Amino acid sequence: MAKDERSDKDDNSVDNSRKLLFETNKVDTSIQVGSSLENARERRTNSSLYNLRRSHLSFTRGSWEASEYIDFDDLLPMLGQFGWFQKRLFLFMIPFCYITAFVYLGQIFMTLTPNDFHCFEPELELMTDKELRKQLSIPREKDGSYSQCRMYETNYSRIRYARNKTAMIDTSLPTMPCQHGYVFNTSEMPFVTATMEFGWVCKDDKYATYAQIIFFVGSIVGCLGYGYFADHCGRVAALVSSCSLAIIGSIGTALSQNFLAFAVFRFFVGASCDTCFTMVYILVLEYIGPKYRTLVANLSLLLFYSPFTMLMPWIALASRNWRTFSIMAGLPLCFAMLSYWVLPESARWLVSVGEIDKAMEILEELIQVNKKHLPPWILELFERCCLQFYKEEMHGREFTVFSIFKYRRMACYMVLMIGIWMAMSLVYDGHVRAASVLDSHNVFLFFTIACATELPGNIVVILTLDRFGRRWCSFAFTMLSGLFSLVGACIVNATHMKNLALAGRLFANMCYNVGLQWAAEMLPTVVRAQGVSFIHTMGFVAMMMSPPVVYLSQLSFSLMLIVLGVLGILAGVLALFLPETLNHELPQTLSEGNVFGKNQRMWHAPCCGPGARRSARRNYLHQGSSLRTLSRDEFRSKRMLRRTSPPLISENTSMLTTRSVDEKEIRTYDYK
Repeated sequence: MAKDERSDKDDNSVDNSRKLLFETNKVDTSIQVGSSLENARERRTNSSLYNLRRSHLSFTRGSWEASEYIDFDDLLPMLGQFGWFQKRLFLFMIPFCYITAFVYLGQIFMTLTPNDFHCFEPELELMTDKELRKQLSIPREKDGSYSQCRMYETNYSRIRYARNKTAMIDTSLPTMPCQHGYVFNTSEMPFVTATMEFGWVCKDDKYATYAQIIFFVGSIVGCLGYGYFADHCGRVAALVSSCSLAIIGSIGTALSQNFLAFAVFRFFVGASCDTCFTMVYILVLEYIGPKYRTLVANLSLLLFYSPFTMLMPWIALASRNWRTFSIMAGLPLCFAMLSYWVLPESARWLVSVGEIDKAMEILEELIQVNKKHLPPWILELFERCCLQFYKEEMHGREFTVFSIFKYRRMACYMVLMIGIWMAMSLVYDGHVRAASVLDSHNVFLFFTIACATELPGNIVVILTLDRFGRRWCSFAFTMLSGLFSLVGACIVNATHMKNLALAGRLFANMCYNVGLQWAAEMLPTVVRAQGVSFIHTMGFVAMMMSPPVVYLSQLSFSLMLIVLGVLGILAGVLALFLPETLNHELPQTLSEGNVFGKNQRMWHAPCCGPGARRSARRNYLHQGSSLRTLSRDEFRSKRMLRRTSPPLISENTSMLTTRSVDEKEIRTYDYK
C-alpha cells in the first residue's frame, strides 16, 4: 500500500513538472523593454510559477525531452550574443590589458643591461677628461674597445695627485676585476635600471636572469593557487585579489634595496601575472555567444593588449628610473579594485556553487541592457535545468586532470599538447625577451617594432583560424617561426639578422594565439578547465627557461636563435599528430575524447576534402557540460548508474525514471 502511494506521488510530481511547461504562458513574468529590473524581479517573484517549491522545480529526468534542456550556450543567442551588455564588458578589458602588459613586460625594462659601461674608480672621479680617465684605468680588448669588466691594478692615489697625468698611462699594467662599481653611459640609456643601480653586470650578470626565473616561479604558483581560489571564491574575487597582490609587488619592488627584496616582490608580481588577464578574459567570453567568441578573443588582443605592449617602452623611458616606472605604471592597478563593484560575477560559476538566484539576476540585467524580450517559460526552464545541474554537482564531481590519463589516446593527446604548448610558450617568450638584446643601441625603438608584429599577427589569425583550422595554422606558423629564426642565425649581417628575428617573432605571436584556443577545444568538457589550467602551468614552467636562452646572446646571437628555431620546428611537426577541432563537435565526456579524431588522417584539412564538412550534431540531452555519460568512470554523481539490463530493485531504493537510448537503459536511482 505504501509503495502504491509513493508511486502515485511520483506520478503526480512528473505530471506537475510537465504541466509547468505548458502553463507558463498564463503569467507574463518576462522582462520588457523600458521596465526596470526591480519591476521585472517583482513580477517574477509574485508569479505563481516562481513561488512553486524547489522540489517541484527539481523535476525528475523522465519529464524532460532533449529539446527541453537548455544551457548557457543555448540561452545566449536568445539574450543577444554580442549586445550592449557584452560590449560593455568588452570595454572593461582595456585596463586589464594594460595591467597585463605592464606586469609581463615591466621587468624586462627594469633589468635592461646597457651596452656602454666600464669600471668606476673613485680616485679619478674629479677628472673632467673622460677619455683620459679611461686610458688611465681601463685596459683595451683585442678589438680595441675598452674593457667593461676589468681595470688596471695600480696606485690610483698617485695618479690623482700627479701633475702630468698623461705620462702615467701604462698599458702593460696587470688587470683586475672592477672594485668600486661601474660607470654607465646614460646618454645611450637615459633610463636607470635595477641592473645599473645594483651592478648586475660582469660577474654578477646572472642576477637579472635569476630575477626573471623567480618571476616565472611566482607565475606557476599563482596559476595553480588562483585557479583553486577562483573555483571556490569566484572569478571577480580572484581578479581583485590578484590585482591587489600586483600592487603590493609593484610598490615593494620600487622600495627594494637588494637582490633578495627585489626577487621576493617580483615573485608576488609574477603570481598575479596570469590571473590579471585570464580571469577577466574568461569572464567576458562566458557572456559572449558562441558565434562571436573567436572574434572577440582575438580582437581584445588586437585592439587592447598589442597597443599597450608597444606603449610600455616609452612609459619606461618617460619615467627615467626603474623605481618611478614601477610605481607610476602600476597606478592603474588601483582602478582594477573597482571591478568588484562594476563587473558581474560569472553566471556559470554561480550556478556551479548553487547561487542560482544571483545568476538569474545577472541574466535579467543582461536582458534589460540588451533590450530583449524573452518568453517567461524559457527562463523558468533554464532555472530548473540549473537546479538539476547543481544538485548533481553537489553529490561529487570525481573528474581530475589525471582522469585524462586513464585513456590511452587521450593520454597521448595530452602529452602532445603539453609538449607543443611548452615549446610555443618558450619560443614566444624567448622572442619577446630577445627584442631587448638584439639591438641594445636602440632597444626602446626595436622593442616597439617587435611588439607591433602582434597587430598583423592577430589579424591573420582572425582571418585564417576558422578557414584552415587549428592544426594546419599551428603547423604553418610554428614552422615559419622556426625557419626564420634558423635562417637569421646563419646570417652574418646584423641588420638582416634582426629583420629575420622580427619575422620569427611575428609567427611566434600567431602560433601562441592559436594554441590558446586549440587546447581548450581539444579537451572534453568534464575536464576542460582543469586540463587547460595544467597545460598553461606547464607553459610557465617552459618560460622559466627563456631567460637562460636569451642569456646565450652573451655568447652568440646565433646560438640563441638556433635554440628558438629548433623548438619552433619541433612544435610544428608535433602539431600534425593532434586532431582538428574545426567543423567537429567537441568532446563532452572522457569516452568521446578518447575517440575524438580517430577517423582523421594526417592530411585532414577543414578547408577542403572530407574535413570541410561539419560533423553531424550528436543527439544528446545536454550540449554544454554533459550530464549524461558513457562509462562509470565519468559519473558526475554517485547517484547515477547505467545498466544494460533491468536491475533488481532493493527495498531502500526507489526508481524514478527509465529511458532507452541506443539499446541501453539509463536508470536513475535515489538512494535513501
